Amino acid sequence: MMESAIGVLVSQFKAYAGSDGSSDTLSKGEFRRLVTSELPNFVKNAGVPAVVDQLMSSLDENNDGELNFLEFWQLIGHLASKHGGFSQ
Repeated sequence: MMESAIGVLVSQFKAYAGSDGSSDTLSKGEFRRLVTSELPNFVKNAGVPAVVDQLMSSLDENNDGELNFLEFWQLIGHLASKHGGFSQ
């Protein structure tokens, strides 16, 4: 079950990342589409572009304007932790 959950996360990342170029990174537009379509109940104010842009900036550790999978994975870990009620 966990293996299939990881498979879904990877395939969804690649599907969104590949919509306007490399399937290895999410552009700002791709990240917005992913968050609003796939995480609307987990990301507060997911429909507000400025909020999503700020979230992306906070995840973009190398400041290249895109998110690689490990940068994106930080968000998944944070959301899963919050959803599970684990202390931060």
